[in-house]
Amino acid sequence: MTPIRWLLSLVFIIQMYLAMAVIAVAFAPWALFSRQGARTACKTYCRWVIFTLRLLCGTRCEVRGLAPTGEAVIAAKHQSFLDIILIFNAVPAGKFIMKRELIYTPFLGQYALKIGCVPVNRGKRGAAIAKMKADVAKGTAEPGQLIIYPQGTRVAPGASRPYKVGTGLLYEQLAQPCVPVATNVGVFWPKRGVLRKPGLAVVEFLDPIAPGLKVPHFMARLEEEVETHSNRLMAEAGFNG
Repeated sequence: MTPIRWLLSLVFIIQMYLAMAVIAVAFAPWALFSRQGARTACKTYCRWVIFTLRLLCGTRCEVRGLAPTGEAVIAAKHQSFLDIILIFNAVPAGKFIMKRELIYTPFLGQYALKIGCVPVNRGKRGAAIAKMKADVAKGTAEPGQLIIYPQGTRVAPGASRPYKVGTGLLYEQLAQPCVPVATNVGVFWPKRGVLRKPGLAVVEFLDPIAPGLKVPHFMARLEEEVETHSNRLMAEAGFNG
């Protein structure tokens, strides 16, 4: 790691958070009264991050596969903030299942609620799942793409974490296609640390899983597809862990 690369990564991180505040305030008069205004603000921010990441850190971004445009559940590998940026920017009306604590984050929390994200309490498993299903049911009046991270948190490349059954229960409840998403972004934008590495960061929308599978069968298929394709993308990026 060269000092200049670390310094440019630090500059990128600082300006990224400053841009979040500037864009949030600039779009507030529109976003306050319009979900479309809030989405436009969020997509503007996503595009700024993608642009400055390449400019300052040499990290190029690519979206592969066919992103859903109708109602669907998107079940994605989560390695860093970058996969959130790329997935949301690729779909017309994304809304996330998110940790409840995030709603108290300045700017991010308010905009997340405005675009229809569903906060989830990660406390007792049964109560959390029941509340998540009820909150999602309330939100289905607003069409869109519901984005969930089946492992529940960021998972560094090479690390292992189980897939949680909540994704399968939502797939069963909503009776919508589920689009798995693989990624290698953690190779370039780590879970922790300052350094952002140059290269090609990819999120890949895989073939949809049609509704109707039993939950255990669905979960096994989802994990197999997401992990297999994510491992392939990470190997393509030079990760050998």
